[in-house]
Amino acid sequence: MTTPNDSCDIVLAFSGGLDTSFCVPWLKERGWNVHTVFADTGGVDADERSFIEARAAELGVASHVTVDGGPALWSGFVKPFVWAGEGYQSQYPLLVSDRYLIVDAALARANDLGTNAIAHGCTGMGNDQVRFDLAVKASGDYRIVAPIREIQKEHTQTRAYEQVYLEERGYAVRGKQKQYTINENLLGVTLSGGEIDAWEAPGEGARGWCARREQWPAEALEVTLRFIEGEAVALDGNELPGAALLAKLNTMFAQYGVGRGLYTGDTTIGLKGRIVFEAPGLTALLAAHRALEEAVLSKQQNRFKPEVGRKWVELVYEGFYHDPLKADLEAFLASTQRKVNGEVVLRTNGGRADAIAVRSPHILNSKGATYAQSADWGVEEAEGFIKLFGMSSTLWAQVNGGA
Repeated sequence: MTTPNDSCDIVLAFSGGLDTSFCVPWLKERGWNVHTVFADTGGVDADERSFIEARAAELGVASHVTVDGGPALWSGFVKPFVWAGEGYQSQYPLLVSDRYLIVDAALARANDLGTNAIAHGCTGMGNDQVRFDLAVKASGDYRIVAPIREIQKEHTQTRAYEQVYLEERGYAVRGKQKQYTINENLLGVTLSGGEIDAWEAPGEGARGWCARREQWPAEALEVTLRFIEGEAVALDGNELPGAALLAKLNTMFAQYGVGRGLYTGDTTIGLKGRIVFEAPGLTALLAAHRALEEAVLSKQQNRFKPEVGRKWVELVYEGFYHDPLKADLEAFLASTQRKVNGEVVLRTNGGRADAIAVRSPHILNSKGATYAQSADWGVEEAEGFIKLFGMSSTLWAQVNGGA
């Protein structure tokens, strides 16, 4: 049911893009008083923020609020994601995980208005609908209205239908929105649609923050990141709140084209998803954190921890942000970060970021040995270790006549 019951107020998570712009008149024509919430999770400048507010007013919403979601995004996602240290299917850095913080902002607004009706602009084909719906369901007794899913019952070319629907009512549609679905926040940018969905090479318009190769600066970039218990707290000696630090990294490393990729993955609903993504700041953070972590964690920690990281990433990707297992995994990840303190120097000449220096009082150095150079044990000890370490394989070969 898409029409109101008792309360006519509904809160729409709003970005000003094609899908959420369409949702406003569609909901109004079905009797809803539409209250929009834009959770500013970064990635938009002052002009874009003003555009979103103006767009809400143009569409005739009952009220509009903008919420600063940067701090919550850092603490709720970036911090544990960097601890996890894994991308989804070893590639994708979960750039749409701000959805969970957007849901929190929409629910807070609904509670203020005294309504339990929540709307979003997710399609019936993508993963975001799962993330939105499961996050809402895990938060209480709310009614969910999804206009794009509704129109997909009758229309197969939904984007074209949305464009005509808005234009017939006198609302302009941005040119770029006609070709690509664009998601932009503090974490990065994703683009899909057009030739990307058709498994072709991305066009010139499929670009967000990352500079083209010919635009990269000639001089290399070096930055120093300081970590305390696995959390980045300072950039080049300047202490910064997490969201501000990530925003700076985005600007600096985007100039060098760092963090851009073309990714095909297995979506939650079973389809193959193909997107262009750009995550310059997160890519830099992950590179620095991994270099420090590898130096201070034990061999067994470094071997086992990626398994926990991959499971954490799968839960977040598939919508289980509030599942108790996620909290359990985060408790383990936090424990591994107790000694992840120190500084890492990152360098880029373009395209990638490399950790070139690591400084920490917790690096697991041996005072009497350096790998492949010198040791404080004897040849007999080394030979004995090798004999015992390979005993099982050696016995197999002896009993079974070789490999």
